[in-house]
Amino acid sequence: MMPLNLADIGQRQIIKRIGGKPEVKKHLENLGFNVGGEVSVLSSFGGNLIVKVKESRVAVSDELARKIMV
Repeated sequence: MMPLNLADIGQRQIIKRIGGKPEVKKHLENLGFNVGGEVSVLSSFGGNLIVKVKESRVAVSDELARKIMV
């Protein structure tokens, strides 16, 4: 298991755990990040990530990406 910010670009990953405070977990859930869901990193720029989740592209900060374990 590793944080999303360390995942290889272009590889599909399964979300295993989401950490952080309840409000952070809720925010990520609202963006489509759910345990068991599929996610892939499309690009990384300055530590921030563009990820594909549920057929959508979402920008995620490095801080949030560290809370998503794949």
